[in-house]
Amino acid sequence: MKYTILIYETEADFTTRSDEKRKEAYWGAYRAYTQALTQAGVMAGGAGLQVPPRATTIRLRDGKRQVQDGPFAEAKEQLGGYYVIEVPDLDRALDWAARCPAASTGAVEVRPNLPN
Repeated sequence: MKYTILIYETEADFTTRSDEKRKEAYWGAYRAYTQALTQAGVMAGGAGLQVPPRATTIRLRDGKRQVQDGPFAEAKEQLGGYYVIEVPDLDRALDWAARCPAASTGAVEVRPNLPN
């Protein structure tokens, strides 16, 4: 079964991505996590996302498009990326999600994918 691991990061996490003194550790942790998923044969896809201010949110109200710069909601954590994994069950997906670097600073959500 496929599961999507949604990575929610704090503002500090997003800042770390480009901080010259800390970005190598940040990206190194994600490279190691991605490599572990790949070596285990469970990696099915994924991507990092640009920082939340680069987002654009759209709503359709009364047939009219409303466009808002930035993410949908003001929150402590914002969506920073995702992985799609293929594992036998939710317990295994949760095991992998717990290993995600964001689990220690932000939040990691696991959702089963709809069948194709």
